[in-house]
Amino acid sequence: MTAAAASQTLNEIDPTLLSWTEGLTFIGWLSAVTWGLGYFGQPHIIVRFMAIRTLKEVPVARNIGMGWMAISLIGAISLGVFGRAYAVRNGIEIDDPETLFILLSGLLFHPLITGFLYAALLAAVMSTISSQLLVSSSSLTEDFYRLFLRKEATDRECVNVGRVCVVLVGLVAAFIASDPDSQVLGLVSNAWAGFGAAFGPLILLSLMWPRTNGTGAIAGVVVGAVTVMVWISLGWGGEFMGGPGVYAIIPGFIASGIAIIAVSSMTADAGEYKHIER
Repeated sequence: MTAAAASQTLNEIDPTLLSWTEGLTFIGWLSAVTWGLGYFGQPHIIVRFMAIRTLKEVPVARNIGMGWMAISLIGAISLGVFGRAYAVRNGIEIDDPETLFILLSGLLFHPLITGFLYAALLAAVMSTISSQLLVSSSSLTEDFYRLFLRKEATDRECVNVGRVCVVLVGLVAAFIASDPDSQVLGLVSNAWAGFGAAFGPLILLSLMWPRTNGTGAIAGVVVGAVTVMVWISLGWGGEFMGGPGVYAIIPGFIASGIAIIAVSSMTADAGEYKHIER
């Protein structure tokens, strides 16, 4: 593209296209920043901290986890902002914004480097999928099958049940992903809100409020998950930025927290949780 053509293209661009705040409402801003609440309820992240051997290792794990998340989020935001600016500047049409990384990788780098970038993209996807599959399989096997169906189940039987659960969860995921009109961000936002609202308040209150008990924990998980599902089903979530509704994690998180506090206060504490004094 020549300098004159580029200048003409820039003059034709809507000046608000690359704006970070144009059309942003308070509800849209609130819905965006509350995505951070979902981090407390992600099972594939929580199990990493549950595997810590001693309390002294918590600060190290915290620093590594938060440091890596900062790098990842800064990189993702930078890719979206600068990638969109590059596409607009060069008159590149992007039908699906979720393919921006793939598009820029092919345009800006040698094919050899592009191959490594594609491999990194697939590795990130497969890492998350494997973690979610393992957590789902373990939860269905230990927390449902062995707890409610066969308490005397052997380890070998549980292994086989876990394998079947992996296949079933994979088939359900494939069915959901087969919808051509669905978007990755939309699916992730719903799952993020559900996990965050169901488990986030429980994690925080069980660590910071000694009165939390098992009955309150169950109530919080159920109320948080149901609230998010109802909120999404009724279409009250709105758009991610500036829509008429708020992100489902906000009412779900609040309702779950209230349920835990209310039910725990009204029921006896059977000493399910052992609080560690530092």
